[in-house]
Amino acid sequence: MIYVLLVLAVLAVLVVGVYNGVIRLKNKSEEAWADIDTQLKRRYDLIPNLVETVKGYATHEAQTLENVIQARNSAMNAKTLPEKEQAENMIAGALKTIFALSESYPDLKANANFMNLQNTLKEIEEHIQLSRRYYNATVRDLNTKLEVFPNNIVAGPLGLNKKEFFQAAEGEKENVKVNFTQEQPKQ
Repeated sequence: MIYVLLVLAVLAVLVVGVYNGVIRLKNKSEEAWADIDTQLKRRYDLIPNLVETVKGYATHEAQTLENVIQARNSAMNAKTLPEKEQAENMIAGALKTIFALSESYPDLKANANFMNLQNTLKEIEEHIQLSRRYYNATVRDLNTKLEVFPNNIVAGPLGLNKKEFFQAAEGEKENVKVNFTQEQPKQ
């Protein structure tokens, strides 16, 4: 009887230890996601100012500017991590296009407001990258903890599940190609 109680006590301590460890990592990953979300909101707030500044110089680039606003709106309305990833990748591509645009508009490139917005956005992007790395590290630790023995035996029945990594799309890793040649009217 004492051996049975001892085995049950050891199992209870094991279950509590695994559960508490997983919950600790789950909370860290949620905190890390909140950090990403905070930086994304900073970027969302900056985008309208950036678009308005560019609009004054690049009036015939309305479609490019509209794409940036559309990407921002999609990102703000995304609910799930895959939706958020897709929307964020759209924003990253659209912003690269805007900054590529500035190369063709020297007055825009020299505008102090535009330069300030560009520097602020660069700073935010760096914070987003740091936050993504931290989030992915905590998710990696959580997923590893859930997959190793004996944690995998305990975690499954307790409903503790793996989380997804926040990843950049392949398109985000490539340089933006911008073509400024305008079609000549037919004569």
